[in-house]
Amino acid sequence: MEAEISRKQVLGFRVRSQQLDRVPGAGAKLADTAVLDLGVQDTGGDGGAWALATRGVTISRRTRSALVLLWTLRGAPHLYRRSDLARVLAAVAPFSSADAGKRIFDAAGSLRAGGIDPLAGLDQMAGTMRSVVTRPMVKGEVSTAVTGLLPPPFLRYCRPCQATHAYEQLFRLGATRAGLELVPDTSPPVLTPIDGLPSPAPDPGRCEPIRAYLRLLGPATPKHVAQYLDAPVREVSGRWPQDAVEVRVEGERRWALPEDLPRLAADPPRVTRLLAPFDLFLQARDRPLLVADSRRAKQLWPVLGRPGAVLVDGEVAGVWRPRASGGALRVQAQAWVPWSPAVREAVAAQAERLAAHRGVRLAGLEIGD
Repeated sequence: MEAEISRKQVLGFRVRSQQLDRVPGAGAKLADTAVLDLGVQDTGGDGGAWALATRGVTISRRTRSALVLLWTLRGAPHLYRRSDLARVLAAVAPFSSADAGKRIFDAAGSLRAGGIDPLAGLDQMAGTMRSVVTRPMVKGEVSTAVTGLLPPPFLRYCRPCQATHAYEQLFRLGATRAGLELVPDTSPPVLTPIDGLPSPAPDPGRCEPIRAYLRLLGPATPKHVAQYLDAPVREVSGRWPQDAVEVRVEGERRWALPEDLPRLAADPPRVTRLLAPFDLFLQARDRPLLVADSRRAKQLWPVLGRPGAVLVDGEVAGVWRPRASGGALRVQAQAWVPWSPAVREAVAAQAERLAAHRGVRLAGLEIGD
């Protein structure tokens, strides 16, 4: 008989598996910070570093040097352990030509029309980028150089830029395949060759994306994982873990890893966190489970300009935005439900921690209803 798992238990499992219950500033090690197995998206001012800080990692120069920033899943920049590079390169590679075609979006049609297989096209893009980027180079400089070396199927006319250049996802995924990393905190992005680039590992181990998703964002379905990876559902289904256990979540058939079943029996820990807009907790592809109210879902996940989320005891209890000016930070929060004095105090403590993380003073916390 399939186990019945409640929504509350799923959220509690995700808080614990993603280690959001670790004490901030406790000096947690990168080696046992689980979200780095799947990658920590580093988008926006409060991106990857804040996601790690909320999980107890102290961000320092030494910490940053132990991380590598790559364009990987969905073409987004993600942080990984530098020591895991061989595993990561294997984990983020397309499963097949069909998968590569899905991940590079509209570039696939152009390549196929030119008689080029999408996976072969990615390899050609990678080889071209590798020949160009022999030193740190700004993205625009790289784009201009590779555009002059690539045949027409790789190129498109970009109306916003009023220029012809390579398809964006082809460029981004090709960069990682070429062994190029992103220099942190650069805008526009700077690409540079990875020093001592390893070959992809035969087995990605803990970085294998399907198991990592189930371990951090489960229970889930193949469709959820496929949407997260930008991969075809059939490719994910064909690689589904044989030991995955069927469960029921709010009446829906899902799967969990057998070793995770004991942790699925517990309710969420009592913690309050300010999550960055692209924190992994908010990246699960079952958004209605996390936020059932469609109006609030649109507020949390707008097309442009996402806010952060206020996480209280496993529930998204509001949203927040930073307002920086003159070396000071003001945090504006909106409560979705009445906050107790204890929650308000906890949110204030998180705002103080965010200001310290940014190296500025907290000018104030504004809480609206």
